[in-house]
Amino acid sequence: MRDIRIAPSILSADFAALGEEIARLEAAGADLIHVDVMDGHFVPNLTIGPGVVKALKRHSRRPLDVHLMIAPVDPFIDAFIEAGADILTVHPEAGPHLHRTLERIRAGGAKAGLALNPATPVAAVEHVIDLVDLLLVMSVNPGFGGQSFLKSQLPKIRTLRTTIDAQPREIALEVDGGINLATAAEVIAAGADILVAGTASFEGGPARYAENIRRLRGGA
Repeated sequence: MRDIRIAPSILSADFAALGEEIARLEAAGADLIHVDVMDGHFVPNLTIGPGVVKALKRHSRRPLDVHLMIAPVDPFIDAFIEAGADILTVHPEAGPHLHRTLERIRAGGAKAGLALNPATPVAAVEHVIDLVDLLLVMSVNPGFGGQSFLKSQLPKIRTLRTTIDAQPREIALEVDGGINLATAAEVIAAGADILVAGTASFEGGPARYAENIRRLRGGA
């Protein structure tokens, strides 16, 4: 039985009180804190930069799971690692040399993640699997929170689960996009072990965070 971890996305948090929100999430049982970095170019939204990640690091006792939806990504890798990213996830489309990008992340001391958009094939993983610590399946097109889950991504999750299980080392399988109680059960059954949840984590306010996280993990 796999351990299921929940990574609330701060995209749905109160940005005027991010430090307090992280403390509440961690007290409620969050396993990681998911940080969505968007540049308004690679994806149609603009969020935060390394300075905010550095500020978050001072408040977080859990790993910062930083998802870079930016291009070109290479010029910013060192800054986000220095800011405190524990996991740094990039897209294969965000730079010319994915192998070199992943090597650079690992050399900087962070874990390397690779994100697959809905239209990105599983084959993108094949020649870099030895450099990856986390695979992230985007179950929506990245750029905005609150989108509906794309069931077309379930076969991709199942395929990647098989790929990971054949490896000689541990690789996390994360799913992000449209995660709620119903879809959480589906992606866990398909093989995911980390669920990124924005709206579903924060629904009902701070008094509900612990219940939300427990139910997403499968305790309902």
